[in-house]
Amino acid sequence: MGCSFELGIVSSEETIAQHFLGEGVKEIQRIENLLSEFKSESQISQINQNAGESQIKVDPEVFDLLARCSQISTISKGYFDISVGPLKRLYRFKNDDFTPPDKRKIAETLKKVGHHFIKLDKTEQSAGLKRKGMKISLAAIGKGYAADVVRRKWKENNIAGGYIDASGDLTAFGKDENGNPWKIGIANPDNQDRTLFHIPLNDAAVATSGDYEQHFIHKGKRYSHNIDPKTGFPVIGIKSVSIFSPSAELSDALATAVYAMGIQRGIAFLDQLPQTHGIIINDENKVFFSKKLQYESISA
Repeated sequence: MGCSFELGIVSSEETIAQHFLGEGVKEIQRIENLLSEFKSESQISQINQNAGESQIKVDPEVFDLLARCSQISTISKGYFDISVGPLKRLYRFKNDDFTPPDKRKIAETLKKVGHHFIKLDKTEQSAGLKRKGMKISLAAIGKGYAADVVRRKWKENNIAGGYIDASGDLTAFGKDENGNPWKIGIANPDNQDRTLFHIPLNDAAVATSGDYEQHFIHKGKRYSHNIDPKTGFPVIGIKSVSIFSPSAELSDALATAVYAMGIQRGIAFLDQLPQTHGIIINDENKVFFSKKLQYESISA
């Protein structure tokens, strides 16, 4: 998944909690084996290895997730795109002074990017990439999907409350160990130890896309690790985007999409979606909220 997971269960029986924590870990590992682009035997890797050549028959679970990726790409007008990987390989994001690749290289790579070049055949239950050199990655949605699967399985087994934290992308249900509703803290992009806001998280999920660890400075300007799939250039002007929705999968994907959209377009997009809210912090630490988001400010 390219991240660490932390799982928590609220239960009066430690043996029950330990059992279902273990089941959650097994489920995450199973999903990683299906979706990881870094495991040569995974179905995603097989799709990438056969780019421009042949379709790969995949499990219904993988096909359905790819179909939902396609739907999110469509509603976000291409700002969410799981084929953006070749562009990311052109950059390093380690906060170093770095000269970006030339425009010709970016233009050439853009020919290998585009969600409309991903072919899904529902009848054959297969997936493929229309152009050689293409690669897909579920890094921007896979961990959210895994969190949703674990949450659903726990609820089906009558777990009273719990959370799944995938490197800061959090989904929770029920009540915490004190019987209170779960709350999530939104961190200051410049100081992860300082919380700016608390947001209630009632049977919902939040995902944050930020450039805290992966960005670079070029000629005094800060460039994010998030790439605009339409231009091939890193996004500027935003430090973090947090998305709240009923689904960790959706929050995960939309955090990436809204980051690439920019502030005005991103907020307008979120305001059209039911049960979906967002917080955007720009490069001047100004905060922008979507409509009807309930939050509690933390005094300095």
